[in-house]
Amino acid sequence: MTEQPIVAAVDSSAVSYHAAAWAGAEAVLRGRPLYLINSVNLPVGWGPGAMLADGDMDWMRKDGERILGEAERIVRVAVPEPLEIMKEVTFDPIIPDLVEKSRRVPMVVVGSRGLGAMRRGLLGSVSTAVTRHAHCPVAVVHGWSTNDPVAAAKPILVGVDGSDNCVPAIDFAFEEAARRKVGLTALHAWSDVGLGMEVPMIGWDDSIRQSEDAAFAERLAGYAERYPDVTVRRIMVQDRPVRALVDESDNAQLVVVGSRGRGGFTGMLLGSTSNAVLHSVECPMVIVRHRETEQQAE
Repeated sequence: MTEQPIVAAVDSSAVSYHAAAWAGAEAVLRGRPLYLINSVNLPVGWGPGAMLADGDMDWMRKDGERILGEAERIVRVAVPEPLEIMKEVTFDPIIPDLVEKSRRVPMVVVGSRGLGAMRRGLLGSVSTAVTRHAHCPVAVVHGWSTNDPVAAAKPILVGVDGSDNCVPAIDFAFEEAARRKVGLTALHAWSDVGLGMEVPMIGWDDSIRQSEDAAFAERLAGYAERYPDVTVRRIMVQDRPVRALVDESDNAQLVVVGSRGRGGFTGMLLGSTSNAVLHSVECPMVIVRHRETEQQAE
């Protein structure tokens, strides 16, 4: 293995298989291997002093191998291109394992909810924890993985808030658009400007609009030269960022946001906008951390 792999967690839920298929396509785009992992660790609170016999552990390992085998089969069908796939069954808890792996790999991919989710709309504990604590970009795949031709032709959507924290997300979004040979939609919503909270504003204030438009243009400066084949559509709206991103996500194959926005602070590993959008969009979403400014939060 010459390249660090894309890591995808699989637990036999339908959503995790969608995540594996999406991760496989991403690995092919990047020319990297795919690493599928399944944890057979007993859940916390399974029982006081719970002990497993050798036969139990052997059955659990075989079941994990079965789950990974099914995931590989699904990936091979979804991604016909040559792809190196590695598989691991672990008895370690999956969350700290994925967070540790995220120090060395380019991306971790998880389903939005696993077998433990009680409601269809509930974000699972694994996806919640990994998006908050991973060191690399984390892709969260919901009910569909955009591997069909119609979805694959849609643009990449990136949230631009004017802060330094959104720059890695913009970089990532342009790279993805270039790899996928699609356009990019850059969205900036500014209803919370200078207020420290998302509240409606009455009318358009020309000075604020001009200031926001200038900041928006500054953040996108230079990308046209670096990515001449990526067509960029700029959207600036007077609206709550969460609502604007969720509405526009219907027209995108992937949403990309920074982990913290203008209101983020050291120690807050996932901003309110990123967290709310993560719970609301239906297409895959990638959370991109600003490594330099967030290392202090670890």
